[in-house]
Amino acid sequence: QVQLVESGGGLVQAGGSLRLSCAASGRTFGFYSMGWFRQAPGKEREFVSAIHRSGVTTDYTDSVKGRFTISRDNAKNTVYLQMNSLKPEDTAVYYCAAGPIFGRSQTQYDYWGQGTQVTVSS
Repeated sequence: QVQLVESGGGLVQAGGSLRLSCAASGRTFGFYSMGWFRQAPGKEREFVSAIHRSGVTTDYTDSVKGRFTISRDNAKNTVYLQMNSLKPEDTAVYYCAAGPIFGRSQTQYDYWGQGTQVTVSS
């Protein structure tokens, strides 16, 4: 069992930056690939970024490439999402997730956090 707790969300002006953190419980964090997803009001939850359990391979949805960076610190059981040049359309609840398979599909992730709100004002 893995428990995930996100933090770092908030209100920021367009062009600003935020860094999200996701702290995982348990000793098996390094076994899991980690993903970030987001859900905007009235929309379905969508893939944002993922990082392989090795930390070597990463993936991003096109709309955040060049602006967001995912990383992980297995010694701290934490995954990060550095978000720069934020846009109003990035406003959403951001969720981290853990799963044994690296990928973009939500069905590949077994554990989910409660989410953290990111609001970008224009």
